[in-house]
Amino acid sequence: MPAPGQNLKINPDRLWDSLMEMAKIGPGVAGGNNRQTLTDEDAAGRALFQQWCQTAGCEMGLDQMGNMFARREGADPAALPVYVGSHLDTQPTGGKYDGVLGVLGGLEIIRTLNDLGVQTKHPIVVTNFTNEEGTRYAPAMLASGVFAGLHTQDWAYARVDAEGKTFGDELKRIGWRGDEEVGKREMHAFFELHIEQGPILEAESKDIGVVTHGQGLRWIEVTLLGKDSHTGSTPMPMRRNAGLGMARILERVDEIALSHAPHAVGAAGQIDVSPNSRNVIPGKVVFTVDFRSPDLSVIEQMEEELYRVARQIAEDMGLEISFATVGGFDPVAFDDGCVRAVRSAAERLGYSHMDLISGAGHDACWINRVAPTAMVMCPCVDGLSHNEAEEISKEWAAAGTDVLLHAVVETAEIVG
Repeated sequence: MPAPGQNLKINPDRLWDSLMEMAKIGPGVAGGNNRQTLTDEDAAGRALFQQWCQTAGCEMGLDQMGNMFARREGADPAALPVYVGSHLDTQPTGGKYDGVLGVLGGLEIIRTLNDLGVQTKHPIVVTNFTNEEGTRYAPAMLASGVFAGLHTQDWAYARVDAEGKTFGDELKRIGWRGDEEVGKREMHAFFELHIEQGPILEAESKDIGVVTHGQGLRWIEVTLLGKDSHTGSTPMPMRRNAGLGMARILERVDEIALSHAPHAVGAAGQIDVSPNSRNVIPGKVVFTVDFRSPDLSVIEQMEEELYRVARQIAEDMGLEISFATVGGFDPVAFDDGCVRAVRSAAERLGYSHMDLISGAGHDACWINRVAPTAMVMCPCVDGLSHNEAEEISKEWAAAGTDVLLHAVVETAEIVG
């Protein structure tokens, strides 16, 4: 299929203005966003996105998980659509670009093709997936997981937030539960643009990350039981300190990840210490170890090493220990053809680029199971994300969206 010409580029100012306008909905306390899934703020962001899509001449579809699909028709109504998108929900202290760039970058593609009167053989569909972040309702990538068949819809509807409100009830409450059956859409391909959420592209002075793989991950919840006791009057040899046990295990978690360099990582991001009092030795600690690697065998090795060393530490300290796998997915290898389309787009447009392995999970990781998929990444300042100080430049956003535009249009095939 012929490649688009080098002069086919998006409108950087319009894209940036859209990002800033969306950021006004659900503002955070420190310059970012708090637009958590299925909140009133999420509903408002969805409404603005729908308004923009309809103004651009798109027909909006909505499925029973609240996934949004804005369709620009192609010359061949029988041709499978090329999908592009990400998510609009944010962390409680999220940035203005994580996920949002991928959705509004997709919208900018539609607007650019409209401006230039370009028609494609395949329809193009811009998607907003529900609850990618997984903060209010675990797990992450929940709705794309239902779409790809990893979770049942009933199971997803039954997820409960910290206030006891179910996903299904809140989706209905905010008015964004559609009638369309989830996962029945067939895709010619799917592309997702995202900020890197890491420091590599900026450190290497590269404009574009061509994402070839996504790291797999395991979340292993560890529970340690010791004995609550007074910090001042309990002799050191008589303590059963669950907090100290956790500290020793986490030191080993770091060693385990480093022993599988360069791509493996590991840490604990969620920790609950009980009774969490200044003068009480912790009798119970629950924490979640997050191991990631693009190699499934490495993840499995790290898990086994954790079980072995943690059990030994607990035994030596007189603690009870138990484990539960509370989340995870296997590594992802993205489609060779879609990856080539991204790489050739970067080369054709003259953007510096490098291959990347995504360290974070994304909707594309699940959609890759049901359609040819690839990701484009742009740098973010200091690699900072999931933080209100998350920042990118207008130039980085434009470069990533230009590459997305070319990869999508080449795959959707220009007519005439």
